[in-house]
Amino acid sequence: MSSSQHKASVRNIYGFAAIASVLTLLLVFLKAGPSAVLPVLVLAVIEITFSFENAVINSQVLSKFNKFWQTVFLTLGIAIAVFGVRLILPLILVSGTSGHSMSQVISLALHSPDQYASELNSAYPLIAAFGGVFLLLIGLRFFGERREVRWLNTVEAPLAEFNQPWGVVIAGVFGAVAVIYFFLTPHSKAKALAGLMGGAAFLIIKLISSLLMRFGTNYQKKTGKLDGKAALAQFIYLELLDASFSFDGVVAAFAVTKEVVLIAAGLGIGALFVRSITLHLLRRGTLEHYRYLIHGAHYAILSLAVVMLAGIKYHIPEFMTGLLGLVFIGAAIRSSIQHNQQQAV
Repeated sequence: MSSSQHKASVRNIYGFAAIASVLTLLLVFLKAGPSAVLPVLVLAVIEITFSFENAVINSQVLSKFNKFWQTVFLTLGIAIAVFGVRLILPLILVSGTSGHSMSQVISLALHSPDQYASELNSAYPLIAAFGGVFLLLIGLRFFGERREVRWLNTVEAPLAEFNQPWGVVIAGVFGAVAVIYFFLTPHSKAKALAGLMGGAAFLIIKLISSLLMRFGTNYQKKTGKLDGKAALAQFIYLELLDASFSFDGVVAAFAVTKEVVLIAAGLGIGALFVRSITLHLLRRGTLEHYRYLIHGAHYAILSLAVVMLAGIKYHIPEFMTGLLGLVFIGAAIRSSIQHNQQQAV
């Protein structure tokens, strides 16, 4: 690819996110003043940092989609991520856990942001139980399957030796729920149930997806790309994955600003760039070139799951989530480069 073609490709991938970000920042500047721009930028960086490994997983799944479903993910999926997950979902969670009506919660968010932040923090243990178990199973499912490529063999070999990913996942559900119920929040049925629901959501989506892919359409069998109901199941899985990643970012955002509109703007900008990074990884074949990147992403997911579950009982500094993810991703890229250099010799 020539230099001009590369620049054009980058513009195509990041152009929409860049334009939307500039327009959003301009609107924030006009409506809330120059002092509101910096918190929005900080929140965008937080979102990208928290969700980079999400982009890696997204690109892996997206490579299995046909063109139609790739377009759905990059259009409807963006709308769900920006408005549904980062703006509406926190309102629903606060409403469900506090007993307030949606109109009351919206009023709190707009007129009493400190109380809204307090309500969201109160709801966090339930959110963390659901999201933590869901993310834990993603990591366990990946490492529970025998793979030709291993990164940290000492860690991965024992799990892969069994080659029973579903067995590892089910054991992970019961193990995580037991830890929640007996150690993190002793005898709290609500939080244990939230953990079970997170496990059930993962199992149902993956089982349906597996069945649909096994009995897929002729088009799917001929092309190797997901279509129809199988693609829909994977699309739902990606949206749940995005929601699980966003929980920590939404809660951490209140350390930057209490203004819900600014939080939605900042996290929304970050979500747009995460989608662009996903597209970049897909089109440049990054996962093929960096052979351990997908492993690093799953280690990052496991670390986030542990942090979220621990956060049910203990206060974990927000920067830990993004830092752990970046450490694993960076180490995986470094190991991949070293492997490529050895192969070239």
